[in-house]
Amino acid sequence: MSIRPYIVGNWKMNGSRALLAEARAIDRATARYPGVSVALAPPFTLIAALREAVSAIGVGGQDCHAEAKGAFTGEVSAAQLKDAGADFAIVGHSERRAAHGETDAMVKAKSEAALDSGLGVIVCVGETLAERDGGQAEAVVARQLDGAFLPIVAAAGGEPVD
Repeated sequence: MSIRPYIVGNWKMNGSRALLAEARAIDRATARYPGVSVALAPPFTLIAALREAVSAIGVGGQDCHAEAKGAFTGEVSAAQLKDAGADFAIVGHSERRAAHGETDAMVKAKSEAALDSGLGVIVCVGETLAERDGGQAEAVVARQLDGAFLPIVAAAGGEPVD
């Protein structure tokens, strides 16, 4: 099995429609690198416009809610991302874990929601500086991976990979 590099730019809470010209330039430039997959994750407000502006690169959402619908003001469901033209969702960002108290269980639920909606998933993992300085980096990342993937792998009838 060959591994294809995947380069994703996450715009975070930056950007406007003016950046679509840069996205089109990135889209055209990917033709020079046929062995590399490229994608952009703009703010939610630009997903549909970016999807219309590009054809060779992926378009993703920076996060999604675990629920498909409901009274979750300001949140975006995986189904809404898919409807807007997204190919994937990124979940588990370190700042969301730290600032919003997102747990491994919440990241797992978001991953499952994205997969159920037909989206690919990128799961972010990583330790804090204190955890790294305390020699806990490997244990923290292993816990995050186990929390996000083992139940999904088991539900799909697969075996975890070392």
